[in-house]
Amino acid sequence: MKIAAGAGLGALFAAPFFFGPALAQAPAAAPVVPTDAMVNKGDVSWMLVSAALVLMMSVPGLALFYGGLVRTKNMLSVLMQVLTIVCVAGLLWVTIGYSMAFTNGGALNLFVGGFSKALMKGVDANTFAATFSNGVYLPETTFVVFQMTFAMITPALIVGAFAERVKFTPLILFVVAWSILVYYPMAHMVWYWPGPDFTAGLPDDHGYLWGKGALDFAGGTVVHINAGIAGLVGCLVIGKRVGYKSEPMPPHSLTMTMIGASLLWVGWFGFNAGSNLEANKFASLAFINTMVATAAAGAMWAIIEQVVHGKPSLLGAASGVVAGLVAITPAAGFAAPMTSVVLGAVASVGCFFFVTTVKNALKYDDTLDVFGVHCIGGIIGAIGTGVVADPALGGQGFMDFTVIPAVAGKYDMASQLWVQTQGVLTTLALSGGVSLVLFLLLKFTIGIRPSKEVEVEGLDINAHGERAYNY
Repeated sequence: MKIAAGAGLGALFAAPFFFGPALAQAPAAAPVVPTDAMVNKGDVSWMLVSAALVLMMSVPGLALFYGGLVRTKNMLSVLMQVLTIVCVAGLLWVTIGYSMAFTNGGALNLFVGGFSKALMKGVDANTFAATFSNGVYLPETTFVVFQMTFAMITPALIVGAFAERVKFTPLILFVVAWSILVYYPMAHMVWYWPGPDFTAGLPDDHGYLWGKGALDFAGGTVVHINAGIAGLVGCLVIGKRVGYKSEPMPPHSLTMTMIGASLLWVGWFGFNAGSNLEANKFASLAFINTMVATAAAGAMWAIIEQVVHGKPSLLGAASGVVAGLVAITPAAGFAAPMTSVVLGAVASVGCFFFVTTVKNALKYDDTLDVFGVHCIGGIIGAIGTGVVADPALGGQGFMDFTVIPAVAGKYDMASQLWVQTQGVLTTLALSGGVSLVLFLLLKFTIGIRPSKEVEVEGLDINAHGERAYNY
C-alpha cells in the first residue's frame, strides 16, 4: 500500500479510521491508545476553519455560481435545491454516511464500511481520528464535521447538469439513494485505512483503491468525477430543456456567478489544504498549489477565448477558475507549484474543448457544464496526479505506511498512471451505472421532470411559490 508523502484530503479521508473502543482488537503487539496529549490545538483550529470554508463553497458559493447561470424564472429553484441537498446530506452523513465511509465493513471492507458508528455510536469528545503522522491525532468530531462538508457539496454539484428541468422531491430522493449507493462506497474505497500507527498491524484493513495505491489528495475521483458522470447521466435521461438551441438561454446574472466563483476559490483552500489534516508544511504546499493552478486555468481560458472568439468573457474566466480548482484537487499535496501551473493550464484547455466542441457535437444539454468541467477536469487532475507527484518533477512521491515509521517508496510513473486510471474507471463505472438505474427508476415511477407548461413558466413559482425578483 502506498500514499503520497504528507498526503492530504485523500489522506484526510483515508487517514480517518477512528480509533475508539476498537483499539483493543488491533493485532499489533503494542496498540497505540490516543490521548489528548497527542492532539495539537493548531491542527484542530485549522481543520475547523477548513470545514467552515468548505461549507461556504456549497452555500453560498455553489448556490450563487449556479443560480446566476440559469434564467431568472429558475433562480430560486437552484438555490433551494443546493440548500436542501446540503441539509439532507449533512443529516444523512451523521446517520449512516460516516460509518459507511470510515469504518471496517467486514467481508465487504474493500468496497464499503459497516454500521458500527451509525447514529454516531461511540463518537464523542473523547474519541480520536488519525492524521498522517505517527502519534498525532484529531478529535473525531473534528474529522466527522470536515468530512460532512464534502458529503454535502458533492451531490449538490450534480444538479447543475439538469438545472431548470427537474422536480424537487424526486431530486432529493435521488440524492439520498446516490449518497448511500455511490458516494459512501467511493469514499471508503479511496480513503479508508487504519492510520499510520496501525497500518503495519492491520495490513489488509483498507479500501479497494487505497490498497492499490491510488493518489487522491482531496477528492478528484470521489467528488468531481463522481458527481460529473452522474450529472451527465441525469441530463441524458431527463432530456433537453424546452427550447434548447432554438431560443436564447443566457445566464441571468453573471455578477452572481462571479461572486459564487470567488467564494468557491476562497473556500477551496479549506477543501484542499484542509485535506492534509495537519497545519504543517504540506498544508502550505497544497495551499500554494491550489492558488497557482487556479490562476493558470482562469488565465488560460481567457486566452483561448481571445484567440477563438476575439474577446475573453467573464463566464469563460470563471469556468476556467473552477476547472483549475477541480484539476488540482487530487494533486494538491503531491505536486510542485510550477507543475501545478501546467496542470491547471492543461485542464483549462481540456475542459474548454468539452464544454464547446464536444458538447455541441454530441448535442447533450448539460445545462451548467457539470460533466465538461467537473468530470473532465477531475479526470485530467486524477491522471495528471500520477505525473506531478513524481519526485523527479519536484513532486512528493509516496510514503509506504506498511512499516513504522513510514519510509519513502520508489516512484514508478508508468505504474502510478495505471493505478490512477483504474481509480478513474472505477468511479465512472460505479457512479455512471448506479445513477442510470436511479434516474430511470424515478423517471418511470414518480417522474423526475415537470410538465412542459411548468418548465416554460419556470420552476420558481411552480415548485416553490416564489419569485427571485419582484420587477
